[in-house]
Amino acid sequence: MSQDDANSSTAEVSLKQIFDEAMKLYDKIENGNEATNSDPVQMSIKSAISKFEKATNLVSLSGMFSKNETLEELPTETLQYLLLPALLGTLTLKLCSKSRKDVINVADIYFKDFLQRCKDYGVTDVEVPQTTNNENSIRPRNEQEKIASMVQTREAKINRYKEMKELKDKLATLSKAMSSPNVDDDTKREYFTTLLLNYVNQALDEINSIEQERPILEYMAKHAGEAKPNKARAPTLKPVIITRDAVQKAVFGAGYPSLPTLTIEEFYDKRVRDGLFPSAGTNIPHTTIQTAEANADDAEEVRKEQLVENDDSEELARQRNMDEYKDDHRRGWGNRYNRS
Repeated sequence: MSQDDANSSTAEVSLKQIFDEAMKLYDKIENGNEATNSDPVQMSIKSAISKFEKATNLVSLSGMFSKNETLEELPTETLQYLLLPALLGTLTLKLCSKSRKDVINVADIYFKDFLQRCKDYGVTDVEVPQTTNNENSIRPRNEQEKIASMVQTREAKINRYKEMKELKDKLATLSKAMSSPNVDDDTKREYFTTLLLNYVNQALDEINSIEQERPILEYMAKHAGEAKPNKARAPTLKPVIITRDAVQKAVFGAGYPSLPTLTIEEFYDKRVRDGLFPSAGTNIPHTTIQTAEANADDAEEVRKEQLVENDDSEELARQRNMDEYKDDHRRGWGNRYNRS
């Protein structure tokens, strides 16, 4: 086996492992009885988001998806990774410690990216909803327009409700078949396709809810202002979108002007600067995978983030001391190993 084949095999194993771990957390969050805003659930949400973001990066590195392919050309096992934006969007909406405006904006990008990918691959033929313009959202409509809109919305909801019920019944049957150790490829493919269609309907519902919530948040911000103007804001949420190269970056960026989409190289370089990935080597994918596997202490990262958001004096002091230390001790100054 060549080195490239070995690295590719390692990438597939690592991606599947990270994705499966994230899905276990996701299912626990979705089916749990504990309040979403409780600290344990919020920690689980952030941990799951982190894992799905790592999975998204590995999918980008693998070059798994291409706009030149059809759904039939995709290997069965890769179909589940088309769900990544929808899963990230669903989890993002559950975040309680972030600005709600940031939360719905990022979730909106994820859901629309998911719908566009599903449309590109022929999973669905739905039109991807466009974000409502502020001027259009406040433009008064006459009674005929209002009635027509209500009828169309009501019919769409009824049809989607019927479709979702049928899909859930089908998923329940396919899930039982998937639990068999001898499940065949056709059954797997039908299961993943049905799952994608189910999330298409969920994404449409979530986008509709976001559009209804957006003007409320704008109204509150306009009349109430910032609740705590002197408090340091948490870092702005930024979505992680699957992208392979600069061309795709331009394409996706054109669809979402405010989205800071990164190419694989830019994403990797940013992680190096953040100290999460090692400096560039001869084999970026393999090194990235090793780092992703080693970086398992998500709960500790979430805990530190929550301390900062809550203005914990000890954690803030620790970070200030660390920043001062980094200013006075640049990386590599103390490393004399293998240096002539």
